[in-house]
Amino acid sequence: MTVLPWEISARRAGQLAPAGPSGTRASLRGVVASLRRAAASAPELVAGITGLHHAARIAASYPVYVVDRARWSEANAELFATIAQPALALENRLQARLAAEETGALLSVLSTRVLGQFDPYMSDGRLLLVAPNVVQIERQLDLDVMDFRLWVCLHEQTHAVQFAAAPWLSEHLLGRIQAVTSSIGNVDSGPSRVKSAVGAITDLVRGKDGAGSLLDALLTEEEREEMDALVAIMSLLEGHADVVMDEVGPARIPSVRRIRAAFERRRDGVGLLDTVVRRVTGMSEKLNQYRDGAAFVRGVVGQVGHEGLNAVWAAPENLPQPDEIHQPGRWVTRVHG
Repeated sequence: MTVLPWEISARRAGQLAPAGPSGTRASLRGVVASLRRAAASAPELVAGITGLHHAARIAASYPVYVVDRARWSEANAELFATIAQPALALENRLQARLAAEETGALLSVLSTRVLGQFDPYMSDGRLLLVAPNVVQIERQLDLDVMDFRLWVCLHEQTHAVQFAAAPWLSEHLLGRIQAVTSSIGNVDSGPSRVKSAVGAITDLVRGKDGAGSLLDALLTEEEREEMDALVAIMSLLEGHADVVMDEVGPARIPSVRRIRAAFERRRDGVGLLDTVVRRVTGMSEKLNQYRDGAAFVRGVVGQVGHEGLNAVWAAPENLPQPDEIHQPGRWVTRVHG
């Protein structure tokens, strides 16, 4: 068997990723400096809302990289190599090369959509902020740039605080991911899964009702159960970050309500191509995670406050189960009695 040559994915993604909005050298330096300032101030604001002060001090020590789309793509090819390399192997070098090229092309598409990302698996934790995408959204939605940059950093630094509060979380999450990807990468089941994937893409392009994401088409029933558990965790992480970034409020981010309203409209998509890309890559499911997870977090906070919610960071068994995401009272009863 041959493992994927991730360096090819990184190179292809870097070549295909568009540069993004242009600007003078001085203006670009200003964007970088303001993003770094926002990232530096965000952990303390997160702590003020969540009460996770020690974790916020740890999060503030993680390195921050303000990158372009090509560098984000390359960083995520490196991340994929760390997460998926043990699971994904193909029958020969040609298959591996083609898969690496396709992964690079997919990363180049995603690189135009991601604003920021906390990566707990490289350099003991690092924050990536994709400057061209931040600037593009600011211009498209006519947002206050300083407010928006802090708002974005609040979301990503909340993730940094989460992983700092739960040192076991990165390995636990990695285990869940590899449990799903290990059998997908099994060469014995490859042809049938490829056929399923092709059928899923065809249904998506035709707009067939009930067509799921590409990933869903690759999973067995047992793997879907594992995926449900993984989605519950991701819903918590994303929803928690969404709630925190909004709870900072107008006193610190005067235009926060306008940003949220504009951003929700953007999340709903802008056309057929956007919708197809989101569903093929699974991004539609990710958007649902923000909303479902935020509803869970608000439901728990409404009953036991942020202090009670913080029990989720104590141990893996305190993470919400799939059925609890939509019924936060069940989680409160199970964890707090």
